[in-house]
Amino acid sequence: MIVLETRARARGAVALLLAGALLLAACGDDEGSASAEGPTIAVTTSILADVVGELVGDQAEVVAVMPRGADPHEFQASAQEVDRVRRADALVLNGGGFEEGLLDLADAVAEDGMPVHEVVGADGDAAHEDGEDEHGEDEHGHEDGGDAHFFTDPVRMDEAVEGISAFLAAEVPGLDVEALEQATAAYRDELRALDAEVEALLAGIPESRRVLVTGHDVLGAFADRYGFEVVGTVIPSGSTSDGGNAGDLAELADAVRDAGVRAVFVDSSAADRLARTLAAEAGDIEVRTLFTESLGEPGSGAETYLDMVRTNAERIAGVLADGAP
Repeated sequence: MIVLETRARARGAVALLLAGALLLAACGDDEGSASAEGPTIAVTTSILADVVGELVGDQAEVVAVMPRGADPHEFQASAQEVDRVRRADALVLNGGGFEEGLLDLADAVAEDGMPVHEVVGADGDAAHEDGEDEHGEDEHGHEDGGDAHFFTDPVRMDEAVEGISAFLAAEVPGLDVEALEQATAAYRDELRALDAEVEALLAGIPESRRVLVTGHDVLGAFADRYGFEVVGTVIPSGSTSDGGNAGDLAELADAVRDAGVRAVFVDSSAADRLARTLAAEAGDIEVRTLFTESLGEPGSGAETYLDMVRTNAERIAGVLADGAP
């Protein structure tokens, strides 16, 4: 009930912000949504904003709705942020329920005629390696199939980039499509090289240590790609907003001890209180931070998507590989 009431209040708050954004737009100029230099592309997350920026370069302004370090499951846009999205020429969102507080905004701009690309749940869903597209729908009509954290696997991101690029070429006015295609091909080469680099970074982890415990259900795509087993999550959900309970935590502590887990990996943008409680109860395990929901600030080692994936692999190997303390 608490979760439902919170989401109901969040939808009401978004409705008020949408109304406020309309007033801001009415008070502004009458120019089109594209900037003076070119089109504007709004992107919900810092991760995807970095990727889209790599594809379009200086051809377009890329506006990230969420700042770096934001928890996407808790984020609520301000009236100014809503207005910036409404003035854009297109919107790219992660999908799969990832941006819980932005779904009403995405629906609203789509109804107004803005082109919207939803990576998880879009046609040819990049989060499904088998190409199947048999999904249910959430309360907004967004398809809920696929892994919302697909981007923890650079191969799935490679597949997603193909769809994002095709969307931009078809829907964003003023882009040089040939330049976009060249940038897309170059970036996809970087993603494939990154996948090989991650494989090499993780090669020193023996099979017996390829077990993961995370703050919430976030590393499934990573585990599938690189041969790990996720034995449990502190919050048994893909969202940080659902909470956990003492009984589940005690049961997980037993599983952690039985599996010989060395660390609990938590996201840099989420609270780690429950993870530290688990570590204390299970005994002799560490709490380590990864960047799995947002890019990091300058100097964090996760300034770009490529950096983020590489840093996460290095941190996991640093705990689990042979010879690690």
